[in-house]
Amino acid sequence: MPGTNLTREEAQQRAKLLAVDSYEIELDLSGAQEGGTYRSVTTVRFDVTAENGAETFIDLVAPTVHEVTLNGDSLDPAEVFADSRIALPGLLGGRNILRVVADCAYTNTGEGLHRFVDPVDEQAYLYTQFEVPDARRVFASFEQPDLKATFQFTVRAPEGWTVVSNSPTPEPQDNVWVFEPTPRISSYITALIVGPYHSVHSVYEKDGQSVPLGIYCRPSLAEYLDSDAIFEVTRQGFDWFQQKFDYTYPFAKYDQLFVPEFNAGAMENAGAVTIRDQYVFRSKVTDAAYEMRAETILHELAHMWFGDLVTMEWWNDLWLNESFATYTSIACQAHAPGSRWPHAWTTFANSMKTWAYRQDQLPSTHPIMAEIRDLDDVLVNFDGITYAKGASVLKQLVAYVGMDEFFRGVQAYFKRHAYGNTRLSDLLGALEETSGRDLKTWSEKWLQTAGINVLRPEIETDAEGVVTSFAIRQEAPALPAGAKGEPTLRPHRIAVGLYDLDGDSGKLVRNERVELDVDGELTAVPQLVGKRRPAVVLLNDDDLSYAKVRLDEQSLAFVTQHLGDFEWSLPRALCWASAWDMTRDAELAARDYLSLVLSGIGKESDIGVVQSLQRQAKLAIDLYADPAAREALLARWTDATLAHLRAAAPGSDHQLAWARAFAATARTPEQLDLLDALLDGSQTIEGLVVDTELRWTFVQRLAAVGRFDEAEIAGEYDRDRTAAGERHAATARAARPTPEAKAEAWASVVDSDKLPNAVQEAVIAGFVQTDQRELLAPYADRYFEVVKDIWESRSHEMAQQIAVGLYPTVQVSQETLDMTDSWLTAAEPNAALRRLVSESRAGVERALRAQRADAAAA
Repeated sequence: MPGTNLTREEAQQRAKLLAVDSYEIELDLSGAQEGGTYRSVTTVRFDVTAENGAETFIDLVAPTVHEVTLNGDSLDPAEVFADSRIALPGLLGGRNILRVVADCAYTNTGEGLHRFVDPVDEQAYLYTQFEVPDARRVFASFEQPDLKATFQFTVRAPEGWTVVSNSPTPEPQDNVWVFEPTPRISSYITALIVGPYHSVHSVYEKDGQSVPLGIYCRPSLAEYLDSDAIFEVTRQGFDWFQQKFDYTYPFAKYDQLFVPEFNAGAMENAGAVTIRDQYVFRSKVTDAAYEMRAETILHELAHMWFGDLVTMEWWNDLWLNESFATYTSIACQAHAPGSRWPHAWTTFANSMKTWAYRQDQLPSTHPIMAEIRDLDDVLVNFDGITYAKGASVLKQLVAYVGMDEFFRGVQAYFKRHAYGNTRLSDLLGALEETSGRDLKTWSEKWLQTAGINVLRPEIETDAEGVVTSFAIRQEAPALPAGAKGEPTLRPHRIAVGLYDLDGDSGKLVRNERVELDVDGELTAVPQLVGKRRPAVVLLNDDDLSYAKVRLDEQSLAFVTQHLGDFEWSLPRALCWASAWDMTRDAELAARDYLSLVLSGIGKESDIGVVQSLQRQAKLAIDLYADPAAREALLARWTDATLAHLRAAAPGSDHQLAWARAFAATARTPEQLDLLDALLDGSQTIEGLVVDTELRWTFVQRLAAVGRFDEAEIAGEYDRDRTAAGERHAATARAARPTPEAKAEAWASVVDSDKLPNAVQEAVIAGFVQTDQRELLAPYADRYFEVVKDIWESRSHEMAQQIAVGLYPTVQVSQETLDMTDSWLTAAEPNAALRRLVSESRAGVERALRAQRADAAAA
């Protein structure tokens, strides 16, 4: 029985047999306010390349199928519909017409047609999310990316509602919206967004081109919608991408819809991008949040060309889809005229690269070009390799072939394959033509192998400090236990930066930069022989390649004292990342990492780096520090957060970041009294506005330490009776340090399947508290008792939240590893669940190594 899976072989066979022409989809959503099910009528026209009598299937996930009519003949749904498929026997050679009438279900999981009721106005809001295989939850479809077609939607909806799709919104007649057909696109980027949404409209105009722009959100968020800033980023993206791609925006309009309870950051539906509505900021956030939102906006806009206009043939090239959008969105932020974030590559090094390095050291590590055998494989492959390592390697490819040559190749690729499907070889072939580089070896070593290299400098000097020998050693560490493949040395295009302290400014400045190709185990750098040895030698300066970098002993000692003194943010971020990587690898004790952070964070101007360091310092203490030293380290960190909070410039981003960091760790009676006093207004800190979101941060901490109970949480929810308030209250209730609160939270997630995706996520976030290890210890056994049944009975998104979120990560012990190993052997989980649990196990194993290293440093 296929269940809801689809194999690559099945998709290939179907693609050989079929050419799909068009879909006409009629949806009756007039009962959306009440929920339940809705009528879906699909008419598909497709051609069959074989003689009469061939058979195939179309995909549909629906509670009820009423009619199946193939070429005028009625088929019995009881005979042809099973699992997620409708069998189509006796096809005609040439043109076939299929009509399917079904009742499909609204969901609360963020998959298919998601339905949400806003507690503010009690109105229903709908949106679709179809990637990877969920268009079939709304209409019958050949659910694979290489069977492109046109899609014509007709939608009945309640009076006064708005209906948005890929094509421009028509005027409704009797509450029925009849959309024009789309261009030829894949089913997973079709979309419908339906409800009484608020909207703001503008237009992108340049050189005679005119593209209507829309921004949508729920009316309850309208007062917070900063549409001018969103339009500004969007226009910068249009300018930069159209210039770099040399291809006009390929769709009729561009809407961006901020929707509730969205699982991902956003989705690149053609001309109708959906974005999580947490990006409509209700309270003050730091510039790092605006930068992240802008990157998301640009990422989805880049997909209009790379992913929507030209689409991967199968999901094994998902990485290229996501990596390209990530690379070009950050390049746009860094290089577009007038961008607010010219330091975007610092953020990339600090966040995306860190994610990639972490993912690439898990037992599930895989080549960038992953083997995707079926839908189950791809659903767990939206990971740090697909997005972050892939984008890092594209940045390396750009350094390798040259930026102008790279974009000339991309331009040829778009023109050659518009509205079609491609493989990686199509892009590499275009890049070889424009760059003159042979990319076959590069591709084999970078895209078809797993793992991460380490680069170390080997420097010899004479008595006067003049360099007599300089080489770069490349290592290929063994892959994690259980990972497939062999360690691989790779070609790297890197820069070497030489830094000294400037006597006037006191800053670490770069006096020289050498760019070169590193290949093999040892690469000599003769350009640096004969030069005076600088204070700091930084490999992979400018972050051109993807590799772990280690400092030589002299540079490390200097950086430890002066990390905050680098003139530019990017080398600082690279050194911070190297220190964090050493901590995770048990090469640097957690207590020493904390000392390094405390010595340098006060000089760090980049707010995104500050916030990352705050998270990492807390994580290092909670998971990587010797348990015997943990309380003392927490006290030291908490005292520092409060001191920085009081010292920060009033009203600054740094002040807000330190307020959040302090709230996350406040522990003494005096510190908790301060949180309480800031909440009730009896104490203030100049410039710090304790607004809605910051109030909830304080409330959740006070609940987690037992200061607040149901009365206080309910009182705070009365101040903020919104969807966000509901989620925050759920987190606070689950965070309370009592057996009853934990049992209630566990039951709501595990014993019941009624919670919507966003509320379930909020409960899990509150349930797991690093200060509550003993209270949570009994749930380790219970996790292994239920996780396989959960996986088999819930939708993918809901099951993954539970499998990852409730794993006993805070129980760092050999016992947790043994329990996991026993379960993996006895339960025989499928590959996707095995992967997720194995990744969590690897986190505990790494924490144990780091704790031993920290204890040894005492």
